[in-house]
Amino acid sequence: MDDSVSLTGGCLCGAVRYRVTEAPRWTCMCHCESCRRQTGAASVPFIGVARSALSFSGEAPQDFESSQGVTRSFCRRCGSPIAYATVKRPDEVDLFVGTLDDPGGAPPAFHVHTAERIAWLSIDDGLPQHARSGEGGSEPG
Repeated sequence: MDDSVSLTGGCLCGAVRYRVTEAPRWTCMCHCESCRRQTGAASVPFIGVARSALSFSGEAPQDFESSQGVTRSFCRRCGSPIAYATVKRPDEVDLFVGTLDDPGGAPPAFHVHTAERIAWLSIDDGLPQHARSGEGGSEPG
């Protein structure tokens, strides 16, 4: 994706909409327990974007502090998870790829938190795998 691409997305009911005006910094598939519990999915694809490049329209997402220093945002109407943010990366927001209008344009480049992956989930796509975040230098930490 080049920097001229504008990404858009939103929740299931359409109340929360967003636009990203810069290319994602990274894309990944997360296997942590917290993301699984928030979404009900076996693993979750994310893109990391500059906070300064993200703007919301419509209703503002509702924030939930899921653990110290971690905020998860969702639509207060339909419950769709929208974003993840951590004080460890204050200039960045992680968006759920499934909320993008074109999720096919943001394939994951690596897997993170594979130490927490569900045992029956086979990862055989050849992408780099990191047991925890922050291990590979380019992924979220």
